Amino acid sequence: MTPHFVWRKLHSFSGIFPVGVFLLEHLFTNSFAIQGAEAYESKIRFLQSIPYLVLVELALILLPLLYHGVYGLIITAGMGNNTARYPQLHNWMYLLQRVSGVATFIFVAVHVYTLRISNLLFGTEITFDLVSSILGNNLMFVFYTVGLAATVFHFANGIWNFLISWGITAGRGSQRTAGWCCAAIGAALFLAGFNSLLAFVGCGIRF
Repeated sequence: MTPHFVWRKLHSFSGIFPVGVFLLEHLFTNSFAIQGAEAYESKIRFLQSIPYLVLVELALILLPLLYHGVYGLIITAGMGNNTARYPQLHNWMYLLQRVSGVATFIFVAVHVYTLRISNLLFGTEITFDLVSSILGNNLMFVFYTVGLAATVFHFANGIWNFLISWGITAGRGSQRTAGWCCAAIGAALFLAGFNSLLAFVGCGIRF
C-alpha cells in the first residue's frame, strides 16, 4: 500500500466526512432564511454559541477542507484530459469533477473570507441583512449561484466516486443506480440552496 493510495483514500473519505456533512449542515442552516431574518439569525447565534467554536471549526472544518481542497488541486494539476479522444460519459464526469473542484475551492475561499474570517478579524456580525446586501449585487448573486452549482455537483458526484472507490458499488448495475441517486441528491441540494439565495433577496419560496 503506497502513501499515494492512502492519501487518495483519505481525500475521498474527507469529501464525505466531515466536509460533506458540513456542506449539508450549512445548506440546512441557510434554509432558515426562507422563514425570515429572525429565524436565520437565531440559527447563527446558536452556532456561534458552541463552546470552543474556533477549535471545533479548525479541527472539523478548516483543516479537513484545506486538505481535501489542496490535495484535490494537486490531483487536478497532474490529470490528463482525454475527452476529445474518448468522449465517454465517465471521462467527462471525471473532468467535470476536477473543474468543479477548482471552482468550489475558489468559491469557498471567497465565501469563508467574506463572512467567517471577517467576523473573526474585524468583528463583522453575520446577519440576514449582511448576506442580503452581498447577494443584492447581481454579480455576487451570479457568483454564488455558480459556486453553489459547482459545490453540490462536486459533492454529489463525489459520493458516486466514493462508493466505487471504497468497493460499495462494484457492479455496473449498482453504479448506474447510485449515479441516478447521486444526480437526484445534487439536484435537490441545488434547488434547496438556490431557494435560500433567493430568500436573502426577498424571492424565496416558503413551503
